[in-house]
Amino acid sequence: MRGSSSSRRAVASASAWFRRQPARVKAFLGVTAAVAALVFLRVAVSDHDNLFVAAEFSHAVGIAFLIYKLTKERTCAGLSLKSQELTALFLAVRLYCSFVMEYDIHTLLDSATLITTMWVIYMIRFKLKSSYMEDKDNFAIYYVVVPCAILAFLIHPSTLHNIVNRVSWAFCVYLEAVSVLPQLRLMQNTKIVEPFTAHYVFALGIARFLSCAHWVLQVFDTHGRLITALGYGMWPPMVLLAEIVQTFILADFCYYYVKSVFGGQLVLRLPAGVV
Repeated sequence: MRGSSSSRRAVASASAWFRRQPARVKAFLGVTAAVAALVFLRVAVSDHDNLFVAAEFSHAVGIAFLIYKLTKERTCAGLSLKSQELTALFLAVRLYCSFVMEYDIHTLLDSATLITTMWVIYMIRFKLKSSYMEDKDNFAIYYVVVPCAILAFLIHPSTLHNIVNRVSWAFCVYLEAVSVLPQLRLMQNTKIVEPFTAHYVFALGIARFLSCAHWVLQVFDTHGRLITALGYGMWPPMVLLAEIVQTFILADFCYYYVKSVFGGQLVLRLPAGVV
């Protein structure tokens, strides 16, 4: 008990110190922590391709939390239907690209994730509609779908595949990076996040970081050859940028999640302007 109390006080003190720091210091500390995590993964994981599989597994764990919430607690309060629909959209497009361009283990993982995501959408839309916070889930999805489509048309792979397939590939990469924004907006509107929704979003954050780490470490492992293998022009840096963006979108939430867990709080309370 004493050790637990001491740990909580230490976390609270560190958190209070971190909040007092200027934005530049917070950004520096965040980047330093991310670099340290990348160095650890590079040393600890022998085959960095496994990081992408681990990212898919983390996403699956997050969905498992949703399944438990929807089946056992019989409520979808706090969940964004729009984020689930965006997730289903980019997964469907990515599956199409996988079938016509590159079929591998990720295709099977994406298929399982898409099926469960469609089930979550069905539960929110029909079975548990009365608990859906439609008024809080007010992010207009065309704010992300339209820009992603335009960007995909302008910047896409320079491979020998059909232009439709190349644009589709780029579209799902860009859309995945921002698909969680409606969920973050809903949590911003409610300020209070119940445990299973928080577990789900944190699992997404871990998945995004592992996916980003996979790409960054692959660039180092291939001494930059991966960049040229992706094509030329703006597409290779845009792939890496999309991975980095989707990681940092969830970074702030993950910080407050870890703080809440170490503080022994069952319900996550977000300060204004966090997400």
